[in-house]
Amino acid sequence: MKQKQDFELMSPLTWAYIGDAVYELFIRKYLINTTNLKPHRLHIETIKYVKASAQANILRKLEPKLTQEEKDIVRRGRNTETHSAPKNANPEDYMYSTAFEALIGYLYLTEQKGRLGEILNLSVL
Repeated sequence: MKQKQDFELMSPLTWAYIGDAVYELFIRKYLINTTNLKPHRLHIETIKYVKASAQANILRKLEPKLTQEEKDIVRRGRNTETHSAPKNANPEDYMYSTAFEALIGYLYLTEQKGRLGEILNLSVL
């Protein structure tokens, strides 16, 4: 079993990789629990939350509420060179969305469940 320090040595892109999955699953569950939409509409609504510009905006709103450790994780995620960006996202939004996903992934991997839950819940307010 990996220790927290093992996760701290990982690439922020690895954190973002798992963070992307954790966040999308959270949003899917949130929409299923709060709406009565059919699968196609669920997909359309999910995209509104998980697209790069939405995640970038969420992170900008959350930044004042983050601890120094979380801000460091975000900074590392934002400054990581990704070598790719979706054609429909501007580079700054993509960097911030990667940082948001890195934070979610880091909290998930280090099993900071309470804080992860707080941040996920704040993301849908």
